[in-house]
Amino acid sequence: MAVQYKDYYEILGVPRNATQEEIQRAYRKLARKYHPDVNKEPGAEEKFKEINEAYEVLKDPEKRRRYDQLGAHWKAGQEFRPPPGWDIHFDFGSGGEGFEDVFFGGFRGESGFSDFFELLFGGPRRRRAHYGGATSGGFTWVRDGADREATIRISLEEAYKGCTKTFTIPGENKTLEVKIPPGVLPGQKIRLAGQGSPGIGGGKSGDLYLTVEIDPHPRYRLEGRDIYVDLPVSPWEAALGATISVDTPDGPLSVRVPPGTQSGQKLRLRGKGMPNPKGSPGDLYAVVQIKVPKHLSPRERELFEELSRISTFNARSP
Repeated sequence: MAVQYKDYYEILGVPRNATQEEIQRAYRKLARKYHPDVNKEPGAEEKFKEINEAYEVLKDPEKRRRYDQLGAHWKAGQEFRPPPGWDIHFDFGSGGEGFEDVFFGGFRGESGFSDFFELLFGGPRRRRAHYGGATSGGFTWVRDGADREATIRISLEEAYKGCTKTFTIPGENKTLEVKIPPGVLPGQKIRLAGQGSPGIGGGKSGDLYLTVEIDPHPRYRLEGRDIYVDLPVSPWEAALGATISVDTPDGPLSVRVPPGTQSGQKLRLRGKGMPNPKGSPGDLYAVVQIKVPKHLSPRERELFEELSRISTFNARSP
């Protein structure tokens, strides 16, 4: 497998003989500069991940020693292949019965590190080589399975109230019962432990992460945890005021339309938006849409004509 060589010293801006203190100072300075919560410029997030990957190697004396064995003649971006036998390690110190981690240290970050890192250190999950000793005459790789991701689509009502959905894993003839918690939002992930790729040599299976997508709704619009719904109102209800029933995902509710309400005005129903398992729910906003009759009876026309004669209202005045 060929990948692009990464110069971790160059990424952190330190010389190859830098002390651990110098590496740590450089990392903290760059991490503050490129942290996604602070730096919104394009490419900042990828730079932040690259900085974390470099620090993950150079902060650890053993990983740094193994990385330095590659030598300083490599240049960033060059095609790189590890030397033969790079990721095979044995531990004979306990009579041939121990394990040695090929991945030295914990995995950091949500999306993992580069192919270069994975090629050298075994990826974000632990990979172990077990020496079988004289009885087996060899060794067995034990590797945890990789995590997988998929998308699950639900309706707004299902997101509002929670539900149980049947989900078929893509490419497999396997279905799962997935519990959707009330108040889940688009983009949130549901973790199904052990439903990812199977491990090797007895390693643990990875996890399956389902990203929630909420289908467009014919009536409701979701913005964060707030829900918006159009509320048709007649001209006399808007002018005189009225109490009107409005549909919500939790059933019909009454809303007070104040006298003089304008089209486009938002009437707020506090706490009637999307539930929040960890805090306050969103609000529901009924957006007033003043509707006029398309067809008038003779009496209705008579009344509207009388109103037009006696009213001093000018809809086009400031």
